[in-house]
Amino acid sequence: MKISDSKKEKIYEQILAFLYSASPKPLFTSNIAKELARDEEFVFFLLRVLKSKGLVVEIRKNSKGTDYKRRRRWKLSDEAYTSYEKHQLH
Repeated sequence: MKISDSKKEKIYEQILAFLYSASPKPLFTSNIAKELARDEEFVFFLLRVLKSKGLVVEIRKNSKGTDYKRRRRWKLSDEAYTSYEKHQLH
């Protein structure tokens, strides 16, 4: 099933808003997918697109510095957070 670009844009906005609300805590892909009631693979695809645009940062290591084998955590990039914060104040 194909999702229209306008619907993808709305989902991007939901992802960014959710990451902003949880900031500075990074969230696992599964947590984001669960919150948005979306398939985890689809959310992972969208997060990679947002990463390529510089809006989110992918975290591949846990707090002890060990690489995750299958999991990823995500947070807003500093630039996206600042921009989002300015937008929220107006």
